[in-house]
Amino acid sequence: MLKFAIKNLLSRSVRSFLCLMGLTIAIAGMVGLFSIAGGLEETVSQTFGKISGIVAMQPGAPIPLFSRIPRAWGAEIKDVPGVAIVNPEIWSRVNLIEGKPVISPPRFLFGTDLPTRLELKHGIYREAIYEGRFLTLEDRGTLNTVISRQIAEQHEKQIGDQIEVNGQTMNIVGLYESGSILLDVAIILDIEVVREITRFDPESVSCFYIEQSGEIGNDELVEKIKDQFRGRELASWQPTALALANSSNTNLLQDFITAIDDALKGNTPTEKNSASKAGQGDSKAAISDLKIEKTEAESAESALEVRSASDWGERLDTFTADLDIFLGLMTGIGVLIAMLSIINTMLMSVMERVVDFGILKANGWSDRDVMLLITAESSLLGVLGGVLGGILGLIAIAVVNWKFASQVHLYASPGLLLFGVVFSTLLGVLGGLYPAIWTTRMTPIDAIRRG
Repeated sequence: MLKFAIKNLLSRSVRSFLCLMGLTIAIAGMVGLFSIAGGLEETVSQTFGKISGIVAMQPGAPIPLFSRIPRAWGAEIKDVPGVAIVNPEIWSRVNLIEGKPVISPPRFLFGTDLPTRLELKHGIYREAIYEGRFLTLEDRGTLNTVISRQIAEQHEKQIGDQIEVNGQTMNIVGLYESGSILLDVAIILDIEVVREITRFDPESVSCFYIEQSGEIGNDELVEKIKDQFRGRELASWQPTALALANSSNTNLLQDFITAIDDALKGNTPTEKNSASKAGQGDSKAAISDLKIEKTEAESAESALEVRSASDWGERLDTFTADLDIFLGLMTGIGVLIAMLSIINTMLMSVMERVVDFGILKANGWSDRDVMLLITAESSLLGVLGGVLGGILGLIAIAVVNWKFASQVHLYASPGLLLFGVVFSTLLGVLGGLYPAIWTTRMTPIDAIRRG
């Protein structure tokens, strides 16, 4: 049966080849599209696998770049049981390197507090140094910097060279390579130097990197830090927050928005003052109000968002789940076209061989035998299409990863490739099912007469 099916396909080689190519391209496209989500998962998993500490930042901010929190809160975090070291960080986007605009891949100025950074047991960038040295206390207040291998190779720099970033000439003292495209984007400097270059608010930082003492687990420590700042006032990050961050009128705008919010809630300044005076005259009411305030404080959201590696992973799972839905819809278009191509190819093949099938049935072939033959032919196309599509997808992924190594990382897991082959085979079976059923409905005499 299998040899007969192969012979039939080869007898119509052009039509079979075109059908096979349509299915191959559809499966290759599916592998390529889903490798985007796979690459994102692998990159983030690889990245946060290197980060043993936790990060405290502004609620709602997607990454530390957009976060703004009070600098003084670092001392309070340090006093939380289970916290060993608190390292303040400032992140800012790089706009120009060597006088050329930086668009893609993005680059960032990373300002870190050197005394606390050097105390960390596990410093990601410090441990990734492959040439030169990491920053020391002597580099405070200087334009000495450590950059990634990607940045150095892109701008043809090495140890001892100078690099112009956002109009500032910096001295390269070290090169690092972490192996993650999410980490190999930083130009590392003393935090106060970055603050001065970017005119960052003197009383704020982007985030705090927290190293644990090991006394308690990560989840418990995260909750303790959140509880420390529960009920505090710190606006959640909004898309417009970055533009307003350095505005001299930020406080006025915040006051204006707060006033609007109070007005919508019906809490006018007069009502607040009246409630305060009334409370002074009634001790029982004051105690009741105190209990209410305490309950509200306990249930209030924390002014800090504290994330561990597992938290980032959960956020990524949510994002990739949505991404997979979108990619699935995009892939569905190509798969539908491929399936219609198989149905068309098999139907034309069957119609051309109506007499052959009639003669076979007249010589003892059952309807089941005819269906098996046609299904075997379409299944072969499906299997070959899946295998060739997987190979073509892997080649395309390798080319993209090589050509855009610093910008994107695609990854097709063995499970994805296996799914591609199985799915393609299933498409082949379904594509040949209708022509097979159509053929079995004819009697041998009808088939011969039709021919």
